[in-house]
Amino acid sequence: MAILMNMNFKMVLAAFVMAGILISGDHVALGQGCQGDFQGLITQCARYVQRVGPQQEPSQECCSVIKSVDIACVCKFITREIETVIDMAKVVHVAASCGKPLDHGMKCGSK
Repeated sequence: MAILMNMNFKMVLAAFVMAGILISGDHVALGQGCQGDFQGLITQCARYVQRVGPQQEPSQECCSVIKSVDIACVCKFITREIETVIDMAKVVHVAASCGKPLDHGMKCGSK
């Protein structure tokens, strides 16, 4: 079980890394407007949004990163592939728990 959770955590990290590359890449015009600590988002928050495991309250470190990130911009880059490893309900929960809830009706990924 521990090996499976570790493997899923690595998949979540890989998905966030890919999103970070897309967001920060010079070739993505829309991504140039995104602000925040994307490396921190990956390292501090990935464990709270992965599909496996129960919903958990995010750490203070994760919340600090969430508060620095342009959530609406990041949401534009969440693809169906990324959604195979992250749980969008957990994403919503983490954002709200950190005091930065998603606006009602906001599109985030396919949700």
